[in-house]
Amino acid sequence: MGNVLSNEKREQVIALGRLGWPLRRIESETGVRRETASAYLKAAKVAVRPPGRWGRSKPANEVTADPDRGTSANPANEVTADLLELKQAYVLKTPAKSLCAPHEAFVREALQRGRNAMAIYQQLVDDHGFTATYESVKRYVRTLRRDEAPKQAHPVIVTAPGEESQVDWGEGPLVLNPETGKYRRTRLFTMVLGYSRKAVHLLAWKSSTEVWAKLHEEAFRRLGGAPQTTVLDNLREGVLTPDVYEPRLNPLFRDVLKHYGVVGLPCRVRHPDRKGKVESGIGHAQRTPLKGMRFDSLEEAQAFLDRWTTRWADTRIHGTTKRQVAVMFAEEAPLLQRLPVEPFRYYRFGERTVHLDGCIEVEGGYYGVPPGHLGQRLRVQWDELYVRVLAPVTGELLREHRRTSRGGRRMAPADRPASTPPTTLELLARASRAGRAIGALCAEMHRREGEASVRRVQGVMGLAKKYGPALVEEACALGLEVRSPNYRFVRRYLERHPVLALKQVDELIRPLTHYQQLIERLTADTNNERTHP
Repeated sequence: MGNVLSNEKREQVIALGRLGWPLRRIESETGVRRETASAYLKAAKVAVRPPGRWGRSKPANEVTADPDRGTSANPANEVTADLLELKQAYVLKTPAKSLCAPHEAFVREALQRGRNAMAIYQQLVDDHGFTATYESVKRYVRTLRRDEAPKQAHPVIVTAPGEESQVDWGEGPLVLNPETGKYRRTRLFTMVLGYSRKAVHLLAWKSSTEVWAKLHEEAFRRLGGAPQTTVLDNLREGVLTPDVYEPRLNPLFRDVLKHYGVVGLPCRVRHPDRKGKVESGIGHAQRTPLKGMRFDSLEEAQAFLDRWTTRWADTRIHGTTKRQVAVMFAEEAPLLQRLPVEPFRYYRFGERTVHLDGCIEVEGGYYGVPPGHLGQRLRVQWDELYVRVLAPVTGELLREHRRTSRGGRRMAPADRPASTPPTTLELLARASRAGRAIGALCAEMHRREGEASVRRVQGVMGLAKKYGPALVEEACALGLEVRSPNYRFVRRYLERHPVLALKQVDELIRPLTHYQQLIERLTADTNNERTHP
C-alpha cells in the first residue's frame, strides 16, 4: 500500500466498511482517500460496494468467510461486540453540538417568521457576534427544518455586459403611514442587470405610470448608466396592450425609455421565466432582509435596504455565475450607456375631442388644432409650460402651444378658417330661429370673436333650453341695448331676474307648504275621530 495508516485509523475504516458505508462517505468522514480505504478493506476481506449498484445488494451479504478467524459465511454474525465498541467510539468523536446551538431560540423564532438561512446568518453576524461560517448555519437550519420542498430547475439566459436589465414589482415591508398612523404594505421596485446580477431595490407607497417611470430613472442613476434593453412584465404602468409581436407601451413610459436610449421588451403573457433574474432578486430581497420587518418611515426602510444591498447582496457569490456580484458589476458598469445631461420632462397625457370652434380643452384652457379634425379624438400631452397635440395613429406632433390660464385661448394664425364652417352657420341659424334678439346677439358675438365664439353661442342656446326662450330673448335684447353682447351678461341677467328669483323661492317653499297641508289634514282627521268615536 502506498499510504500506511495507524492502527486506530485502520480499524475505523474497516469498521465503517463492515457497516456498509460506501468509499466516498468513508473518505468524507475519516479523511482517508478512497483508494487507500479500498486497499485496506480488500486486505481485510471486506467487500467494497461497486459503483453504480446503489441499493441493489447489501454489502454485508457480499463479505466472504475468513477461515483464519473461524468466522462463518454469514457476515451478519461478524458484527461482534468489538465492532460495536468501535462504532460507538467513532460516534463519540463527532461534535455533539453545533456552534449555532446557543442561538437556537433566535433561529427558531426567525424560521417561524419565514426568514431563510442567509438572513439568519447575516443577522447573527451583525447583532449577535457570530463567528462561525454560513455553512454551519445552513446545516443547523436544515436539521430544524427537514421538510424543505425540492427546488425546480429553470433555464439560464446568458446576456452580454450592458445588454439587458429586468424589472418588476414586489411586496415591500410594513411601514408606518404618516397620514393614517397605521402600518401599511409598501411596493418593492427591483431592477436586475442580466450579466452581473447587480440589483437596485427601491420602495414606494403606490404605483402609477409616473412613479414607475421615475423609479427607472432613479435605478439608472444608481447604476451609473442605462442598459440597451429592459425586460418587463405586462403591467398597466408600462404596457397598455400586451401583444407578442407588437405590444403598445404606455406613452409616458415609452418616452422615458427613449430619452435614455433603452428599448422596452414586454414578456409573453404568463411566461415569468423570461425575467427569472428579477423574480429571483425580488424573492431574495423579500425573504432575506425584509421578511418579518417593520419600519417607522419609508426613508428608514430604504436606508436599511440600501445598507443590506451594499453589505451583503453585492458581496455575495452568486449561485449561478459562481462569482462575486460586485466584481462582475465592475466589469459591466463601463459598458452601460451614458446618461443624458438633461433629465426627462414629465407630462400628463390623455385624449380630447376637437369641438366646433376647432379647439380642444385642457384644464380649462382652449388650444387650436389644424383644420380637418372637427369631432375627432386627438392625443394630448401637457405639462406646466406646453400643450402638445398629436395625431391619433402616427403620433405626429400637430401643434404645440404655451399654456394659458383657465378660459384663455391659444390658436395659430394658420388654423383660423378663411370662411365660416357649415357647422357654425347651422348653429347661428338655430339661434335666429330661437328668437330675433337671440340670433342678433349670437351673430354679433361671432362677428367680433370668430370661431372662438362658438362655445358661447352654444352656451346661450343652453340657457334658452333651461330658462325658456322668452326670458333669454329679453336678456339678449337688453344686452344688445347696453352694448354688452356676450354670454356672461345674459347668464348674470337671468340669475338675477325677479321672475326666476320668485320661482326659486317657490321651489323652496313648496315642500314646506306640502308638509304643512299634510299636517293640517292629519290633525283634522284626528279631531273627527275624537268627535265621532
